[in-house]
Amino acid sequence: MPSVPLRRRFAPLLAPLLLAAPLAAQTPTVGPPRGAVVVVGGGAIGTDVYGRFIELAGGPDALIVDVPTAGGDSTYPATWRGTAGLKAAGARNVVVLHTIDRTQADDSAFAAVLARAGGVWFEGGRQWHLVDSYAGTRTERGFHDVLARGGVVGGTSAGASILASYLLRGARAGNTIVMAPGYEQGFGFLRGVAIDQHVVARERLRDLADSLRPAHPELLGISEDEGTAWVVRGDVAEIVGRNKAFVYGGRDANDAGSPFLTLHPGDRYDLAARRVVHRAIDDSPLTESFVDSLFRGARGGAGATATRRVAVLVAQSGRVLVDKSYGIALSSNYMPTTTVPNFPLGGLARVLDSLAARLGPRGTGDAQLVSRRIFTPIGAHKTVVESGRAESNVDELYRLALGFEAAGRTFFADSLGAPLGAPPADEALGWTADRWRGLARLGVYGTDAGTRHAFVRLPDRHVTIIILSDDDALDAKGIAERIGDRLLGAAKR
Repeated sequence: MPSVPLRRRFAPLLAPLLLAAPLAAQTPTVGPPRGAVVVVGGGAIGTDVYGRFIELAGGPDALIVDVPTAGGDSTYPATWRGTAGLKAAGARNVVVLHTIDRTQADDSAFAAVLARAGGVWFEGGRQWHLVDSYAGTRTERGFHDVLARGGVVGGTSAGASILASYLLRGARAGNTIVMAPGYEQGFGFLRGVAIDQHVVARERLRDLADSLRPAHPELLGISEDEGTAWVVRGDVAEIVGRNKAFVYGGRDANDAGSPFLTLHPGDRYDLAARRVVHRAIDDSPLTESFVDSLFRGARGGAGATATRRVAVLVAQSGRVLVDKSYGIALSSNYMPTTTVPNFPLGGLARVLDSLAARLGPRGTGDAQLVSRRIFTPIGAHKTVVESGRAESNVDELYRLALGFEAAGRTFFADSLGAPLGAPPADEALGWTADRWRGLARLGVYGTDAGTRHAFVRLPDRHVTIIILSDDDALDAKGIAERIGDRLLGAAKR
């Protein structure tokens, strides 16, 4: 009998084992084996987040079940206005599912709609309403079935926290209580995880470090800025949306001086390995060291002092490549140094003033009108435009840039629903329009000489560059051009 290599002789026996091993290794331990989970930090949500959710649900015609129960009302009509964001992003088949009666929630007829759903969306409010209505019922099992079929489950604010196995801020007494006995178990779409939200807008970044981590060091804490989402498939999450997400208890080093690691849109994170697997900047020719070099030792002319404070944000196609500061000390509550403090905007205020002028005559209540019509819809809570004073930060100006790029110009939406006419062309809104490196450029600067600040958009490349500083002699326009040159270098090859 001719000899047969051992590998071939045992191949029929080994094959099932060899096939099973990769499957076992790939079985998620935190996220869903099938489908996706979308975790949103509350606040104003853009079409980038809603659009991703709709896509994961099966597209615009997929059935999406909207659950408003956390809001606390006894009834919600089929035409409830809370579904407007999903519908504006393209969802054509949204139904409202709500009860405060656990007996009804355990009824097969009530839960039957979930058997046809491609997605379930939990709205914000108070977490305990969701627990009281659905925990342990046939309806909760139906939510899980949607995910098991390959659909998507997502939520915002309280509807984000309920997605985790450990529930934060579930107390009936108030949402400032981080951990509440009797309301510590979420729906568990993500396992071994606790989720917080509104963490920048409500300055909650200390809470997971001070409360959750000492009591439950085994849990991974995650949180996200308003309008920002974790899109989780398997164990890997991608950050999508308007700014930052945060990790507590991961295996990477935390940010210097902070109890968490910061992630940005375009970054990817392995929730099981508890490590960053990809940074958005890695796909670009930019490096942090290159950007650092542009601000190192920056000085002005005679009598000028060294740059005391600078913040810079660079984004392309919805991915934030750079978002950092120089010379800005950490606050006691760990607020991002790119969000606080605000900078007086100088010449950049022309864009805000031009937007505000679209609202009609200025007068009593003007600040409230500007906030309601422009800043509330994009989630800019710290920007100030009143009494001749205009101040903001790179993170909120980036939200404004996203508003310009979004279909329908979302910053013109009225948070109270009042209509507003179509906006004029970009260059009529305070920008200087010109050509640079063969591309259309829209720019506005702190001074006419291009110093102090720069807010530059290259619409054809979906590039945004924002620099704010308190150095009147900083060549912000020149630095923005050097950053643009580095980005376009890769695009041209």
